[in-house]
Amino acid sequence: MKFKRIFGLVMDSVGTGAAPDSIKYGDEGADTIGHVGEHFAGKLALPNLAKMGISNLRDTPIEGVPVADDPHAYYGKMQEISAGKDSMDGHWEMMGLPVRKALSTFPNGFPADIIDKLEKFSGRKVIGNRPESGTKIIAELGEQQMKTGDLIVYTSGDSVLQIAAHEEVIPLDELYKICEYARSLVNGPEYLVGRIIARPYVGPDAQHFTRTANRRDFTLEPTDKTDMDRLQAAGVHVVGVGKINDIFSGHGIDEGYHNESNMDGMDHVDHVMQEDFTGFCFINLVDFDAMYGHRRNPEGFGNALMDFDKRLGTVMANMHDDDLLMITADHGNDPTYRGTDHTREFVPLVVYSPGFKQGGSLGIRSPFSDFGATVLDNFGVKGNNEGHSFLADLK
Repeated sequence: MKFKRIFGLVMDSVGTGAAPDSIKYGDEGADTIGHVGEHFAGKLALPNLAKMGISNLRDTPIEGVPVADDPHAYYGKMQEISAGKDSMDGHWEMMGLPVRKALSTFPNGFPADIIDKLEKFSGRKVIGNRPESGTKIIAELGEQQMKTGDLIVYTSGDSVLQIAAHEEVIPLDELYKICEYARSLVNGPEYLVGRIIARPYVGPDAQHFTRTANRRDFTLEPTDKTDMDRLQAAGVHVVGVGKINDIFSGHGIDEGYHNESNMDGMDHVDHVMQEDFTGFCFINLVDFDAMYGHRRNPEGFGNALMDFDKRLGTVMANMHDDDLLMITADHGNDPTYRGTDHTREFVPLVVYSPGFKQGGSLGIRSPFSDFGATVLDNFGVKGNNEGHSFLADLK
């Protein structure tokens, strides 16, 4: 064992340039962090990520984020092989389980048999039923939903079924039960959907509706063992922070924390760092994606990156020489791009330990499973046949 604790931190949706297969997804030219840098016109301040080499891993530096002459970390990019570009695909692939078969998507809304069953089970009418931005469809139909108690059902370009409801009209427990039932309808073979998402919101009217942190993801059960299962079976302690527990349906996790926000998530990271354990902490920070990427808000996205970078300084200061921090993303979500969906991109890979004698390039890693293979390699656990460990490259 080289490192006692490994912290794997996913900046949800922070892509770093269109992947080679982006044209297949209609995402050519997407570049989440690059275009955010352009939006800030040289004022995107990410000093900690810069020192680690976040601009070094790119063909062109992020505007305002200098290339590091003497990077404090190892840096590179990861390229996805999974059939989709959703959070589930990205995280599963990181943990040695690429999604090779495309999941069901619904560009024309959900078929009548699914909607009929949802209405019969819930005793409520379904409205919406189309691909749409969550904030837009809630603003459009939220007041009607408050009056009638209907369910706002919608999707996106990803394999998701989302159900929105006002928290004062449909209690959270009821919304979650409806989502659990919806999950049971799309586990195959006819329809195979990656995630059912409960999207509760509050507010008095369309001008003041806001989605709450009580969102829950009901994800397809992992179709095979993941690297977290392998770690857990080997007696290695596994911690999940943020929506990790939802993405893996609780599998392979010993200790879990739900995030209210990115900053709440970083509070959880600080807490876990004070614990004395040997193992892996897998973290997802979703605000980049949910609050700013899908809403096509580059200003908010950049501010969230700068807030994260400040908190990253605290994490680095609290790390021990035998700690390892691996920062990456699960997909892109370019806030300057057309539409409101995820974008197929390379994701950054930044790997840091205060015990490093040097930094350097890790090149382009594919599949994402190299990430999990490195964690397993560190703890002497076998079983990830998808990825290739880069542990030996860290000096």
